[in-house]
Amino acid sequence: MAQLLQWARAARKFLSARKDRAPALYAACATDPTLDEVGSEVHESFDESGTLADHASPRLKELRQEQRIARARMMSRLTDLMQRYAELLQDQYVTEREGRFVIPVRADAHLRFPGIVHGASGSGGTLFVEPRAVVPMGNRLKVLEGEVTREEEAIYAQLSARLCGHLPSVIGAAEAMARLDVCAAIAQLAEEHDLHFVTLIDEPKLRLRRARHLLLVLDTEDAPKPKHQAVVPSDLEVAASQAVVMSGPNAGGKTVALKTLGLCALLVRAGLPLPCDEESEAGIFHIVLTDVGDDQSLHKSLSTFSAHVQNVAAILSRAHAGSLVLLDELAGGTDPREGEALAAGVLDALAAQGAAVVATTHYEGLKALALADPRFENACVGFDLATMMPTFKVTMGVAGVSSALTVARRYGISAEVVARAERFLAPEVRSLDEELRRAHEQRVAAELAREAADRERARAEALSVELADELRAAKTREKKELSEEASRLSQSISRAKEELRSAQAKLRARKPDEGQLRDAERSLARASSGITIGGELETLIRPLEPERELATDIRPGSRVHVSRLRIDGEVIEVLGDGHVRVAAGPLKVVVTREELRAASDKRAPRRAPHVRSDAEPGLREPAIQTTDNTCDLRGLRVEEAISSATRFLDRSMRTGRRVAFLIHGHGTGALREAVRREVEASGYAEHLRPGDSTEGGDGVTVVWLA
Repeated sequence: MAQLLQWARAARKFLSARKDRAPALYAACATDPTLDEVGSEVHESFDESGTLADHASPRLKELRQEQRIARARMMSRLTDLMQRYAELLQDQYVTEREGRFVIPVRADAHLRFPGIVHGASGSGGTLFVEPRAVVPMGNRLKVLEGEVTREEEAIYAQLSARLCGHLPSVIGAAEAMARLDVCAAIAQLAEEHDLHFVTLIDEPKLRLRRARHLLLVLDTEDAPKPKHQAVVPSDLEVAASQAVVMSGPNAGGKTVALKTLGLCALLVRAGLPLPCDEESEAGIFHIVLTDVGDDQSLHKSLSTFSAHVQNVAAILSRAHAGSLVLLDELAGGTDPREGEALAAGVLDALAAQGAAVVATTHYEGLKALALADPRFENACVGFDLATMMPTFKVTMGVAGVSSALTVARRYGISAEVVARAERFLAPEVRSLDEELRRAHEQRVAAELAREAADRERARAEALSVELADELRAAKTREKKELSEEASRLSQSISRAKEELRSAQAKLRARKPDEGQLRDAERSLARASSGITIGGELETLIRPLEPERELATDIRPGSRVHVSRLRIDGEVIEVLGDGHVRVAAGPLKVVVTREELRAASDKRAPRRAPHVRSDAEPGLREPAIQTTDNTCDLRGLRVEEAISSATRFLDRSMRTGRRVAFLIHGHGTGALREAVRREVEASGYAEHLRPGDSTEGGDGVTVVWLA
């Protein structure tokens, strides 16, 4: 009971966490939560072996402790006595007789050993004697055993009373565990044998795809392939007010198909998975009526035919809409002409009553019913004429050939006898067999053509995938070549910048007048702005970045690559709406999970900005100070100044500003050096320099943003 209630609590917690996914299972297997306290009390009263634990009650613990001490004292005393009287003993051990502890004494020496005899060995050479010195100890031990037993029985009674007080809930928990046990067995059966829960429909109908007989699946335990592949699957269909006439050779699998339909109908009613594919459909049949096998009986004066007729009569009286009727070799065992007529009448009556009927037959007249009556449909089991073996596969919509003579030849009837039999066939029968055989051959050819088409389609799909891979590789090569060409262009532009910078230096060296100098600098500035790399060209000349896998380890502290910014960063916080906050240096951004890729194994070294103390390079944007691009840090502590400068540079980058001025003053120089070190390490600056005499000198840092 303790284990049952522990299971019930674990199951309730498990199902409560999945209540939204499986509400019906949760409701069917709900248990009383008040049982948890009772279950814990009972469970804690026992140890793992199922023995009542010492802590079940304080009195029990006290009695057992006293019992252990008394037993140990008695065993110690017995050991001393065995050593003292060793020459009188048969052996050195302690055993138990009639509930008393005794030692083995030689029969010829028991008079010299004081004690009570409680038994003798089979040979009579050994007497089992309780030493007189331990009799009081044995008596005390017996008293303690009785008190322990009474205390245990009292605890059992108390726990039983607790359970009886919740008896309806306990019974409900046991029933819930039984239901869960059945569900677990169903799940294991489905997993081991590839069974599926199919789509349920409101009409009595079965549309099974790749159906297999479940008992045959279970019998193929030793198949070298997966178990379900050892049974040939078939597509089977039957609906209300419809009669399926299944024909084909003997030993070809007609009865197996018949039983597969009936078994699947019963599995659906029991809520069990079916041995077929998931796209199958199944409705509920109220009753499954069958006439399969031979019920002849000498005792009841029933022949084979009369036994079948009796069963069919009972089926006709009970069949209705919502019934599934399965008839094996209907109206066999009598005159073929009368049997065929009787079979046609039975099928017509059952279809009129709304039943779904499947009947196996060799009667040619029943195969022809589907040609004139839409309620009838043919089906056949296959037979490979090349190998003279049945294929066991059912094909709907086609009549089968009985192939009795072919089967007879296969099972040992001589060719001469078969040839004689063929001469006795009526011409119309031979003609019909030939037509059916040609239809069978055409169907086989069509199936082979379809299989060949499927293979060609598979090859075409594989080729398509291969071509797509080649196209991606070609695009990658093209992009790489374009990137290399853009890199060469970038190098050419850099050389042009150096030449312009050299020209500017020469102008300064010749000491021209101020007007000429300003004209030259304006010309250089125009040339610089004309060849500045930016926009699409800047994107184009970036080094080709390898494709990265999506980031899988997204948690605070993990390294990731932000594809939009093309930089590595560290996850700060995982937000609840699918977004992630990432710190990339001083930059903190919120991105979606889809933008995160696996980070590089090695962190790329930061590119330190180039720091100059002279005027800004001529090929960069001129440094023109305004109130918008200036941040005053004077009067702030170092930490505050660094934080303000970082936020200001971040806003400047986001607004597209190229130049920023940081005013930190002269002072002791500590603030200036701290700010410049932080800007150099931050990654915001492409270039920075101290201010010139018109900008505030060394108390200002001018930053060109990256």
